[in-house]
Amino acid sequence: MARSLLVLSGGHPYEEGPFAELLAALGDWQVTHLVHPEGGEADAADAITRADALLFYDMAGYTFAEGAVATRPPSPAFRAAIAARFASGKGAVAMHHALAGWAEWPEWHNWLGGQFHYQPGQHGPDSGYRHDVAYEARVTADHPVTRGLPQSFPVTDELYLCPVDEAAIAPLVRAEGFAFTADNFYSAANAVAGAMFSREGWDHPKGSDCIAWESRKCPAPLIYLQCGDGPATYSNPHVQRMIANALDYTSGGMP
Repeated sequence: MARSLLVLSGGHPYEEGPFAELLAALGDWQVTHLVHPEGGEADAADAITRADALLFYDMAGYTFAEGAVATRPPSPAFRAAIAARFASGKGAVAMHHALAGWAEWPEWHNWLGGQFHYQPGQHGPDSGYRHDVAYEARVTADHPVTRGLPQSFPVTDELYLCPVDEAAIAPLVRAEGFAFTADNFYSAANAVAGAMFSREGWDHPKGSDCIAWESRKCPAPLIYLQCGDGPATYSNPHVQRMIANALDYTSGGMP
């Protein structure tokens, strides 16, 4: 009998066909795919509890309009379902822009160990992004998620410059060949205001080059994988292996 995989997406554009092909390449899963806001939060509470594996590919809790962004917290039922899943020892995998989701849910980002910010605030400056970066992914830990991967492999993908608490994570993979400094990234707040690929008036401290990690703060296995901006990454066999491993590991299917 196929294991069940719940996928949550929405809040950020992506190419649906290639993403569906990625999901099909991850193994023998019975996939339920819910999308914020029509599905996802409204329908997910029971599915979150039941699913063997859970994959976050969402960036929920935002409304972008007329050069501004508004945020909201998730519903109490959604928060309770995630917290109950983790408290029971059942884990999850979060990919790419899920690091930005639910800006008004601090516990979520405490579990994840980092947060991408679209606006400056008490946390400091807004975060940085850079598309289509060609880098070398270097495995830094012997871990079930990195099982079967070469010591390093090429990736072309979007990278983030944002707060990552390395004391709260166990690093698994780092990006080599690209400096995580403000002069290599663009301002998210400028992009929201309509100025894409701009760093005018923006600065940011040097960031972490860790692109895959396991949370040390979550009571269940929680893996974050920064890979996943688009089809070039979806089709990378090493990225596919890493995601498949992470789903197996967080669902209890891999020791």
